[in-house]
Amino acid sequence: MKTTNMHCLKTILFNKTHNASLWKVINHLTFSTTTVSQKIDSLNIFDRNTKSLQRERAATAEDVNLYDYLKDEIGFRLADRIFDIKRKFKVAADIGCHRGYVSKHISPESVEELILCDVSLTNLNSAPVMDGIRIRKQILDEEHIEFEPNSLDLVVSCLSLHWVNDLPNAFKQILDCLKEDGVLLAAVFGGDTLYELRSSLQLAELERRGGLSPHISPFTEVRDIGSLLTRAGFTMLTIDTDEIVVNYPSIFELMWDLKGMAESNAALNRSLHLHRDTQFAAGAIYKQLYGITDPETGNVTVPATFQIINMLGWKPHPKQPKPIERGSGEVSLKDLYRLDEIVKEVKTVKTDDEKN
Repeated sequence: MKTTNMHCLKTILFNKTHNASLWKVINHLTFSTTTVSQKIDSLNIFDRNTKSLQRERAATAEDVNLYDYLKDEIGFRLADRIFDIKRKFKVAADIGCHRGYVSKHISPESVEELILCDVSLTNLNSAPVMDGIRIRKQILDEEHIEFEPNSLDLVVSCLSLHWVNDLPNAFKQILDCLKEDGVLLAAVFGGDTLYELRSSLQLAELERRGGLSPHISPFTEVRDIGSLLTRAGFTMLTIDTDEIVVNYPSIFELMWDLKGMAESNAALNRSLHLHRDTQFAAGAIYKQLYGITDPETGNVTVPATFQIINMLGWKPHPKQPKPIERGSGEVSLKDLYRLDEIVKEVKTVKTDDEKN
């Protein structure tokens, strides 16, 4: 089969698989006599117990440091965004801190007290923090974010919230525990993550088994994050995406590293077994569709794409910037050609306090 035809077939299969998985989930729903939005919120996609076991197993592995490369990079980028906020936070919480991918980069100039939270005690004990920051450690499941209301100035979460079943409720809980003008900074894997691996496994399983099984957990789409944050009550949102592409010798090294990162599949409807012949077929398809040949050595590697959705949201406060009222504009678009003349005129806009 030619590469172009394989690519078209891959796209068709992806769409069919997405729809089939969606209907499979819908068929297993147990509806209550509540509103439609509440029914959707109660949907359970992930096995939280399995995910906790995966994290604990990865944290206690002897070679755990070998698999930190990706989360270390994302954690550094997220911590760098804290520095961009010109404020010192009195109390901050790192929800799903893992092995300190964010906490080790947070400066005492930015945070006075940091609460490390994770479901794994091993992770909590291994998470480093800079000198000069007061530390508290707390066993916490991201499904149940429980803090005193209005007690935190900053909440940060790196690659944990994409495993939460009820993400709208998690955002609402975070908003409740933040003080007014408090901020949420988080990063999660996006929907395009591991699309190469997903399509290769789908094609291989269709060829060898005559059907498809979900071997990669679903991820949140970029377009949904903004709606969920707005619905929870956050304001002044900033959402952007990064893509990190990592090259591996083959599909097997990629799947081994995902296990070491504790990012293995934890969906409730996952298949518990992947046949050996399907694995070899997926590896061959992966190289055929996405393989990259080094012109100097002739070695073939396979790329794995990780899409990271970065989000920032603020808890409402009366003194936060607000849009100017409709109809208050004093410059018409037809006068844009006179922009140089217009900007020379100094104009001031009254704040709400000045109006009162």
